[in-house]
Amino acid sequence: MRSTFFISLICVFFTHYVLLSQDTTSLQSMRVGGSFQGENRVQIQGNNELTWHEYRLAITLEGKPTEKTSFYSDFWIRTLGTPYLHTINELFSANNVNPAELQLREAYVDFYDFLISNLDLRIGRQRIAWGTADRLNPTDNLNPYDLEDIWDFGRHLGSDAIQLTYYSDNYKLNCVFIPSFTPAALPRGYGATALLSFSELPRGIVLDNITNTILLPKKTLWNNSLAGIRVTRHIFDFDFSLSYVYGRDCFPLVKKTVIIPTTQLNFHAYNELIYPRLKIIGIDFTGAIIDLGIWGEAAIFYPNEVSALNDLSAVGSGVQQFIVLEKKPYVKYVIGADYTFSNGIYFNGQYLHGFIHERGADNLENYIIFTSEWKLLEDKLKLIPFGGGIAIKDFRSIGKAYAFVLAPEITYYPVQNAEFSLGSRIIDGKGSTVFGKLKEYDELYVKVKYSF
Repeated sequence: MRSTFFISLICVFFTHYVLLSQDTTSLQSMRVGGSFQGENRVQIQGNNELTWHEYRLAITLEGKPTEKTSFYSDFWIRTLGTPYLHTINELFSANNVNPAELQLREAYVDFYDFLISNLDLRIGRQRIAWGTADRLNPTDNLNPYDLEDIWDFGRHLGSDAIQLTYYSDNYKLNCVFIPSFTPAALPRGYGATALLSFSELPRGIVLDNITNTILLPKKTLWNNSLAGIRVTRHIFDFDFSLSYVYGRDCFPLVKKTVIIPTTQLNFHAYNELIYPRLKIIGIDFTGAIIDLGIWGEAAIFYPNEVSALNDLSAVGSGVQQFIVLEKKPYVKYVIGADYTFSNGIYFNGQYLHGFIHERGADNLENYIIFTSEWKLLEDKLKLIPFGGGIAIKDFRSIGKAYAFVLAPEITYYPVQNAEFSLGSRIIDGKGSTVFGKLKEYDELYVKVKYSF
């Protein structure tokens, strides 16, 4: 946290210095914006546990000191969750009692017509968003996922990167180099149970503790770096893109498990997790047919083979070795459409094959995501009566493993740039689908947001 704080201060002072060093016209071009938002969620079942508590101040700084350069930064200052206090000594620190944190989400400099005309250079922490679908993008694989809030689909962390973009009349070419790998941020609280999975253990083994050790790639340029290239072309009122990424899976995969007995009946598991290499070829499109907007993406994943080891010798079962990830390509894809009816009702629907953390052809599940919006009272009120998603593990046996999420919401806009929302998530299902694991966590939430 301290390093992020100092980096953020340096960026603020750098921006301030650069802008003040320019003439009055450049100084006036500086723009400060952002938003304040707060959200609280409470579990409907049981004792109404508070499952989410966040108040966030987002600040963006934009400046264009010269015709050939510009600067952008995005900071979050926020409180997240209730304090975890264990000793009375912790009460003597205001930061322990009322914790807050600062995040540097993006901070980069653009250089226009770098070296040659129509070639732009961007250096710094940046969000490199590829893909055309609505928040669920199989081809968006350069930035790691930010799944801290499991319900905020499509959120990514920024990456410290170098990006070159070349423009022509017929196409756009992006080349990206990221020298250091960053893993995904996993969900807080109950959301982690939906995405994390470990090897099955023999019957009779009851774990009283689990130690998970992350093995990051070696800090050499070849092992740690990622790269990507993307070509975009506009054809017949549609935008098409073809991309290639040489990267890593940003979700950890169990490489080794060691079981050690702690008592006669209980055991301790030690897991080692890695981030395998991936090569990804992607294609996407977006456009419209009359008033119907349509889009689609597909990504072919080429993983390296990963073998796992279960060391059960301490419990008399020896050492087991097996392939946990085959060197076999698999495809994730999404297709969707949106439409606004004559009465003002907006509908958006997508079909997704393969959720963000799923890997391997036999492990990709199916998802139908949908939402509807209806604005009333001169856009002062927005209703989402019909929103949510359906997860189906296998269409051949729908009744064995499925889940659904219903997420109605009402939003009121009292003044410009302000909104208040009240909504809920009702979850049910059967089997081991992602959302089915969360069926005990129906929620009611309240949100407020003001942009400036």
